[in-house]
Amino acid sequence: MKILLINKYFYIKGGAENSFFQMAKLLEKKGHEVVFFAMESPRNFESPYSRYFISHVDYDNHSLPNILKCSGRMLYSWEARRGLEELIAQEKPDIAHLNNIYHQISPSIIHSLKKYRVPMVMSLRDYKLVCASYSMVHQGVVCEACKDGRYYHAFSKKCVKGSLMKSLLNTSEMYLHHKMLNIYDDVDMFISPSRFLKSKVNEMGFKKEIKHLFNFVNLDEFNPEFHWSQRTAVFFGRLSHEKGVATLIRAFKGINGLQLKIIGEGPLRPELEKLVANEKITNVIFSGYKSGDDLYNEIKKSMFVVLPSEWYENNPRNIIEGFALGKPAVAADIGGIPELVIEGQTGYLYPSGNVDALRAKLDLMMSDEAKLVEMGRQGRKFVEEELNEEAHYQGLKKIYDDLLTKNTVVNV
Repeated sequence: MKILLINKYFYIKGGAENSFFQMAKLLEKKGHEVVFFAMESPRNFESPYSRYFISHVDYDNHSLPNILKCSGRMLYSWEARRGLEELIAQEKPDIAHLNNIYHQISPSIIHSLKKYRVPMVMSLRDYKLVCASYSMVHQGVVCEACKDGRYYHAFSKKCVKGSLMKSLLNTSEMYLHHKMLNIYDDVDMFISPSRFLKSKVNEMGFKKEIKHLFNFVNLDEFNPEFHWSQRTAVFFGRLSHEKGVATLIRAFKGINGLQLKIIGEGPLRPELEKLVANEKITNVIFSGYKSGDDLYNEIKKSMFVVLPSEWYENNPRNIIEGFALGKPAVAADIGGIPELVIEGQTGYLYPSGNVDALRAKLDLMMSDEAKLVEMGRQGRKFVEEELNEEAHYQGLKKIYDDLLTKNTVVNV
């Protein structure tokens, strides 16, 4: 089977890209031919298909010519359509699997895939199908104001980076794609890595069929360590407001015998460092960005991982990779997290945003070291049984095969 994988970034920008490339490796390992379409970037991995990629845009460049280019690209990209149609004509894929395509590529490519009768699957990595700002968070609080297509709230509340103009553009995008073009109606099947995301987007008014299929890890890449050499807890990920790192730092203030390592970069780092300095918190360390073995070794030395999210997390790789390395988790009871962190079995949950409750769970983690080891073993067992390569591949292949069969019947 020849599979066309589409994602706006062709480098590891975050968990979504990590999942994208893991999926590509798995499909190639199973003997499928994989073709790529993405956006140009100096950070991209090499690809024989890069000549078809859409030109680079930088949404942080606020010059007038760039703003105009980005605005047009967001709404509908004829350049993306041309590049993808050339690729389709050359490679003739059997099926297309879309991932993050919003803004930098735009859903305009759905029309090209429909034109060439390429069956389409789309993995949902966030809430962009129902929320103009993707996160369903407004001013640090979970927000569902745009339920049932009331996207104008995104404009009136200035949901996109506090900017009226950016919010207007994103609101216009939502009405164009969902109300005028109904462009997502042409996607044959959607995949959600969490049951929560699936139910939430349906609840918000998106009624297309969605299949649930967990993210996965290649267990050969993760050698678990159920004990620890440092009395540390590890947060790893992007340093942004919705991740709740400020709440985590406040919870660590005054805790004896436990250090927090914050691994990652992001726009919130200066503010978080200032918080640590102002509060005279001595048990928090910023370790910067790490990946691969450097990251995994830090996790293996630790007692457990933490994920203090204050938005509707999907199926976070932070927890999955921590489990794969033998570490239980303390995490916010929000979004898809409770599908992974089972209270008292693979870790502990606390009400999102509650500093005192989080501190109590951190104390509980340290109170019973034998329990900590056992929860780490249970987390690893959960990944081995539920989130392994083969389980994911069989689920994905069934979705592909069903669509190809349906498409064959339709075209007879």
